[in-house]
Amino acid sequence: MAEAKDTLLRLIALLRLIPRTPGRIATTTLLEKLKDDGFSVSLRTVQRDLERLSIPFALQRDESSPSFRWSLSENAPIDLSAMDTPTALALYLAESHLQTLLPQSVLDQLGPQFRMARNYLDNLENNGLAHWAQKVRAIPNGKSLQPAQIAPCVWDQTSTALLERKQLQISYLSRSKSELKRLLVHPTGLVSRHAISYLIGSVDGYDDLRQFALHRIHQAECLEAPARARDDFEIERYIRQDLNTNKPIEQVELVADVSPQIAWLLGETPLSPQQSLEQLPDSDWKRLRAIVPDDQETLWWAFGLGENMRVLEPWAWAQSIRHRATKVEELYAR
Repeated sequence: MAEAKDTLLRLIALLRLIPRTPGRIATTTLLEKLKDDGFSVSLRTVQRDLERLSIPFALQRDESSPSFRWSLSENAPIDLSAMDTPTALALYLAESHLQTLLPQSVLDQLGPQFRMARNYLDNLENNGLAHWAQKVRAIPNGKSLQPAQIAPCVWDQTSTALLERKQLQISYLSRSKSELKRLLVHPTGLVSRHAISYLIGSVDGYDDLRQFALHRIHQAECLEAPARARDDFEIERYIRQDLNTNKPIEQVELVADVSPQIAWLLGETPLSPQQSLEQLPDSDWKRLRAIVPDDQETLWWAFGLGENMRVLEPWAWAQSIRHRATKVEELYAR
C-alpha cells in the first residue's frame, strides 16, 4: 500500500514538471528533478511512467533528440497546482513559526495549504524528504518557555488592525497595577520575542510608543477609524534602541575573564563582530573584549555564566553582578 501511494504521488509530481506546449523538458531532466523532490527512481522508471501517462494526459513527445522531450498539449486534462514534496516540507516546518507573525486573514487563507502539506507528507512512505520534519529541530540556546497563550479573537482583531492601519480598542491587564484598563491604541508594529509577542503602538492622546503583551489583552476590537500614521517608525531601530527600555541603548566595551569552555564557545560563536580573546598568563582562562549593547539582556547573559565569567568592565555591570550574587547567596543561606 505504501509503495502504491508513493507511485501515485510520483506520477503527480512528474506531471507537474512537464510544461505545456510549446515548452518541452527532456526525460533526463525529469529524472533529475524527481530526485531533487526526494523520489528514488531510475531513468527506466521515468520512461515507463511517461509512457503510462502519455495517452490519458495527452502528453506530446519530441523524438528529435536522443533524450526525448515532453510537453502537455494545450487541452491536457490536468491541474498543475498540486503540492510537491519540497513545498509541502517547507510549509509543514514553517506553520508553527508563522502563527504569531502573519495576520489572521493570511493564516486563514494558508490554512488549506498547511493541511494539504500535512496530508501530502503523511501519505508518503518511501520518500526521504517526507521524514525530514521528524529528523530536524531548531532549539534555543537556553531554557525555552512555553509561548504565552493568545486568545484567537485577540490575534484576529489585533493583526487585522495592524494590517489595515485601523485603531484598536482593547481591555489590557496591566502587570504593574494588576487591573484591566480599557485603551484605544494606534498599532504600529509587532515583535515576537522568546515566548511573548508584543504589539507596538501608542495610546490615543499620547505620542510615545508602548508595548502591549498580546496574552494580556483580554478583549480586542478593530475599529473602522484609521490609526495615526507613524512614517518615522523603523522596526529594526526600535528593537535596537527602544525595546524594553526607557532610554536609547549605548554600546559599551565588555572586558571579562572567561573559563576555557566559554572561551571556546565564544571563539566559535562570537558575542559581537568586535571581539577578541587573549590568553591570560599562567592560566587556561582568557581575557574577553567585546563591543556589546549596554542592555539588560546582555547583562543577564553575563550573570547567567556564573563562575565561568568574571566581569571587569563596565564597572556598573561588575557591581550589579556582585550585588545579585550576594542576594543569591543570602537566599540559599536561609
